[in-house]
Amino acid sequence: MAPRPAWKGYLKLSLVSCAVELTSATDHSEKVSFRVINRKTGNTVRRQYIDSVSGKPVDPDDEVKGYEIGGDEYLLIEEDEIDAVQIESSHTLSIEQFVDRAAIPQIYFDQPYYLSPSDEVSEEAFAVIREAMAKQKKAGIARIVLYRRERPVMIEPFDKGLLLTTLRYDKTVRQPDEVFDGLSKGKLDAELVDLATHIIEKKQAKFDPSGFEDRYEEALLELIAAKRKGKKPPVAKPAERPTNVVNLFEALKKSLGEESGSPGKSAARERKSASARKPTKKTAAGKAKKSA
Repeated sequence: MAPRPAWKGYLKLSLVSCAVELTSATDHSEKVSFRVINRKTGNTVRRQYIDSVSGKPVDPDDEVKGYEIGGDEYLLIEEDEIDAVQIESSHTLSIEQFVDRAAIPQIYFDQPYYLSPSDEVSEEAFAVIREAMAKQKKAGIARIVLYRRERPVMIEPFDKGLLLTTLRYDKTVRQPDEVFDGLSKGKLDAELVDLATHIIEKKQAKFDPSGFEDRYEEALLELIAAKRKGKKPPVAKPAERPTNVVNLFEALKKSLGEESGSPGKSAARERKSASARKPTKKTAAGKAKKSA
C-alpha cells in the first residue's frame, strides 16, 4: 500500500508552479512497540485527561486547547480556529533562493521527505524544475507549514524526484563553542596523528546502509520469542566498557597491528626508514658543494 502523503500543495519557482505531495522518507512501522497493560487484569490501559482541581476525568468533547495569558488564566482556542490559520507556506512551497548544499552545516538538517508531482498535469513542470536544479547543482530554500509549524526546508534533486529536508531554526541549534570552548588547542604529537591516520586508512570502506541492523531490536525480539515459548529470557553478559587510554602511543600501535594483521611496530619502522632516506638540508648542501 502506498504511503499516505504528509502534505499536499504546490511547488513554485518564480511564475512556474505544479501540484506536489510530500511523503515521509523514513518508516518506523516495523519497530518493536509495547502497550501498557494492567498487570492484575491483563487488559490494555488507555490514557485519560484528569481535571487538575476536581480530580475527575474530562470528557473528550470538553477538551480544548488553552493559551496561558497570565497566572492561572487561559485563552481557549478551538481546533477549527487553528485550522483556519493559513499563510502562503500552508499550501505553497515557494523557492526563495538557491544555495550550495555543502554550505548548509549538517547540524541544521532535520527530517527527510520525498517530494513528487501529485498528478500527471504537473509532471512536466516538476521535471523541468528538478533538471534545472540538477544542472546548476544547487539546492532550493523554501518554507512549509507542516504539523502546525512553519519550517525552513532544503529541496534538492534526488533520483526521479526531489528530496525535501526540514531544517532547524538557528535559535534551536546549540552553537559548538558552548560545548567545545573548553577543549585544549595544544599541539599534537605528529607521530600519534600519523598512527591514527593509518588506522583510518585500514578501515576505509564504501558506505552501504543495508549492512546496518538494529541489534538492540533483535535482542528484544529474542526476548519476546523466548517468553512466548515459556522459556527464560536470554541473559546477556554486559558488554565490557572501554577504559580511558593511559598510553595512547601503545594503544594506537596495537590497534594498527590488529587492523593490518601485522605488528604496529612495522609502520613505525617504515616511517623511520623513510625519514632516514630523506636528506636533511645540511646533507643536501654538502652534496651540492662536492659536486661543485
